[in-house]
Amino acid sequence: MPGISGFSAYLPPHRVNLADWCDWTGQPAGKVAGVIGDSFRMAGPEQDVYALAASAAVRLIEAYDVDASAVGMLVLGTESASDNAAGAVILRGMLDDYLASRGRAPLAADCEVPEIKHACLGGIYGLKQALRYLATDGAGRQAIVVSADIAEYARGSSGEATQGAGAVAMLLEAEPRLLSVDLGAAGRASRYRGADFRKPFARYPGQRTDQARPRDFPVFNGRYSTACYLDTVASAFDDMAPRPDAAGATDWDAVFLHRPYARMPETAWAMLCLRAWLADDPHTLRAFCHEVGVDAVALAAELTPGRDIGPAGDIPLDAERYPATTALIRAWRRREDYRDVVLGRLGPGQAAMRACGNLYTGSLPAWLAAGLSEAAEQAEPGPRWLAIGYGSGDAAEVLPLTLVPGWRAVAGRIGFRAALDGAVDLDQAGYEALHEGRMVNPAAGNGAFVIDHIGDRDEPGHVDAGIPRYAWA
Repeated sequence: MPGISGFSAYLPPHRVNLADWCDWTGQPAGKVAGVIGDSFRMAGPEQDVYALAASAAVRLIEAYDVDASAVGMLVLGTESASDNAAGAVILRGMLDDYLASRGRAPLAADCEVPEIKHACLGGIYGLKQALRYLATDGAGRQAIVVSADIAEYARGSSGEATQGAGAVAMLLEAEPRLLSVDLGAAGRASRYRGADFRKPFARYPGQRTDQARPRDFPVFNGRYSTACYLDTVASAFDDMAPRPDAAGATDWDAVFLHRPYARMPETAWAMLCLRAWLADDPHTLRAFCHEVGVDAVALAAELTPGRDIGPAGDIPLDAERYPATTALIRAWRRREDYRDVVLGRLGPGQAAMRACGNLYTGSLPAWLAAGLSEAAEQAEPGPRWLAIGYGSGDAAEVLPLTLVPGWRAVAGRIGFRAALDGAVDLDQAGYEALHEGRMVNPAAGNGAFVIDHIGDRDEPGHVDAGIPRYAWA
């Protein structure tokens, strides 16, 4: 069964400490730390998503001594692409240049180079495509999947604290050395909800700056987007659960979810556990509802996936779609069994992820990488892992994973902690400058790709206006 044999991560050095950000903006530091995390990273104007992706891919190639000629597929999952025609082939060119500078052979001539977009799920869709390739016409080859994004939100918006930037690269093989992925038992769901999260092109020109990389702020409705996440994840889990070899919500040793901010995956997993509780022991759950003053009938209705959560009729977008569920989870957090049932299964790597911010497509792969790095230094974890990806708009994927024999030695190469090193904390002026696209301290010199220059020729027979040229710095 094909799967994952390696991870690497790249985070740009510019870091915003959320405690400092709260001082600048007047936000409650305790609440932000509890719900969001500790810090986030920002890409500078000299780094776009292709620079981030190539930087992570180089680390993967070096850490696992990848023979580029054996790579038959190079996939980029992103929602931050700056080119509407070329995609992962840009990444391929950067890697070939890097390999040539080291006297090494380039990627294979027949290497496929798709770029996949679906909000934060693009990287997981790319993972599935590459696994199918290895199981069919790519037998005997390797694949590299890179999830890279730049999460930007307007200053003063509800999403400002959930920014982030970075990339995670994955090495895939038919005989994996870390995690096998059981696509036959996977679950999936999708549903169009236009008011959830979009980046309409009509907004894009107005966000351009005179710097190399334009701004890319989304259109979103925070509370409604949260409801979409919960509903579609539950639907995808149900698509997996009826299969004979699939497990229920409480049968996994570790669970990793798409992580736009710290509290979101916890809430989603708690809701799935409540659904299991409702199915397995409804009497006890009703008693708990009565104890804390939650309507058990309303709770049961909310825990049914696929229900109409709008937007429709007179229900405003910012209305709470899960009031009973939210109230019960809040009460459940105060009980000891919450730690065992919910928090105990949310995988290792939590502390590292609190320092990353929102990586969009990279959030779930980053958590898996951080979790494997941390688990390799601890007692033997259970082998049954679950990955739940989500992309606004919206769609979800649930992937059963299994740790393979010998995984611990290979996980030691991930070095996720090292990817967090070298951060430079921004002060308020530096943050505001970087948010506006003005240079602060360039990332050059930290072993990463940067935009060297932007083409500006627009002549008969030679046009390269607007095309970035990259260099390894």
